[in-house]
Amino acid sequence: MKAIVYTTGGGPEVLTLVERPLPEPGPGEVRVRVHVSGVNPTDWKSRTAGLAPGITAQVPNQDGAGVVDAVGPGVDPARVGERVWIWEAARLRADGTAQEYTVLPQRQAVALPAAASFELGAALGIPALTAHRALTVADRGPERLAPGVLVGRTVLVAGGAGAVGNAAVQLARWAGARVLTTVSGPAKAALARAAGADHVVDYRAEDAAAAIRALAPAGVDVIVEVSPAQNAVLDHAVAAPNAVIACYAVNNGPVVSYPIREFMDANLRWQGILVYTLPAEAKEHGVAAVAAAVADGALRVGEAAGLPLHRFPLAKTADAHAAVESAVVGKVLVDVVEPA
Repeated sequence: MKAIVYTTGGGPEVLTLVERPLPEPGPGEVRVRVHVSGVNPTDWKSRTAGLAPGITAQVPNQDGAGVVDAVGPGVDPARVGERVWIWEAARLRADGTAQEYTVLPQRQAVALPAAASFELGAALGIPALTAHRALTVADRGPERLAPGVLVGRTVLVAGGAGAVGNAAVQLARWAGARVLTTVSGPAKAALARAAGADHVVDYRAEDAAAAIRALAPAGVDVIVEVSPAQNAVLDHAVAAPNAVIACYAVNNGPVVSYPIREFMDANLRWQGILVYTLPAEAKEHGVAAVAAAVADGALRVGEAAGLPLHRFPLAKTADAHAAVESAVVGKVLVDVVEPA
């Protein structure tokens, strides 16, 4: 089978197309014929950092979608032929989704409804699970999103045109929240509106704090933050008492500064989020909720859903990584099986 591997850390040029033996699933595992592989920032960052101990050749990419074509002992044979989306394929393992077949624990291959495309399935994983966690860490908040559980809450999504931001907007709307988002220009504003944001604030064109406070005089309850170093002062200015600021990236600087007294007075909370190290129960809630949202048709991809798709063939996976590394707006996908 064809696979992309790297045997040393470095830039996209270390990614090589090779032939590998067809893997066989072991106990509790499934083998998935990968149709589409999704690329995330953590994929190129892991590649840059090099190989994990004990791994001599790494297939990149955590997310993907395809069809189960074989199962190992202890797995229901009826899963053969099932369409699935994949999460964390390469976490502590040598086999990601940038290959024609990948083997992984069966719980990491989640049923994908017939109405949901492989493109959608490959775009879930890290972005959607990150967004779910960000939306469920507030005090008195739900552990698992579902329709109606965020009714009465106001959510601010920083960077509503990004992959995580897009998922956060869609999931928050599905759960009944009122959703505000900040963007850096008219094109991204159009994407955030397409995702379903109730209100979009262009922070380069207006006073973002004043605009958000005008829209939410009592403050926002949950902030999904992509750039904490840049936005900390804004976040504190618009947060409601007892709000949570859930940050999942270190864009624009690794250190956050904020006014401590106001932070204390409002009983605010900063919450760090990294999908890979989530508590097991939180991850289970996230997977179940994302699957339910997909089944409800609440998660979408493409320009009309605010998430443009950028597609590359398997042999051009290096170009796909370079696109993500350059912060292209939208979702980067690798077509392992060429679309019809």
